[in-house]
Amino acid sequence: MSRRVKFQYSIIKQTFAQLTYDSYLTHCHWMEHAIALAQTAGNTGEVPVGAVIVDSQNNLIAESCNSKKKLHDATAHAEMLAIRAASKVKHSHYLKNCTLYVTLEPCPMCAGAIIQARLGLLVYGADEPKTGSIRTVQNLPDSYCSNHRLKVLAGIKSESCRQQLQTWFKEKRN
Repeated sequence: MSRRVKFQYSIIKQTFAQLTYDSYLTHCHWMEHAIALAQTAGNTGEVPVGAVIVDSQNNLIAESCNSKKKLHDATAHAEMLAIRAASKVKHSHYLKNCTLYVTLEPCPMCAGAIIQARLGLLVYGADEPKTGSIRTVQNLPDSYCSNHRLKVLAGIKSESCRQQLQTWFKEKRN
């Protein structure tokens, strides 16, 4: 294994060691919901990324999937749309007691919005090796310029999330 892979494995192992079985199952449940939303996006020609926001009582308050082509909007990433919807439901631009589940590590734009929304927890599935701005390429939440310390849980249902994206891109190329 490469040094980077060993490092990522150690982080995931430490993170999962801190989870209770019940909380792990809850995270898996909501990530599966996000994966289903991502499939909907993929079926319509969008990159298959899904996002779900739940409140502190684990009630669904917003969900979305990538809709850039559909909406003709470069900012219509799943995370951005879910944050907008959750903010309307909560009547606040702060979502500090909420958890965002997303199938792919957020890009710089989405990471900035997540930080600005003051989300309580970000849970993502697959690392994004090109534009991942939470842990993989950049680490915006822990950056000196971040005004909010975001809790992050990476790797929940990572294989399912990664496989969904790889399959979609393989089909698009053929």
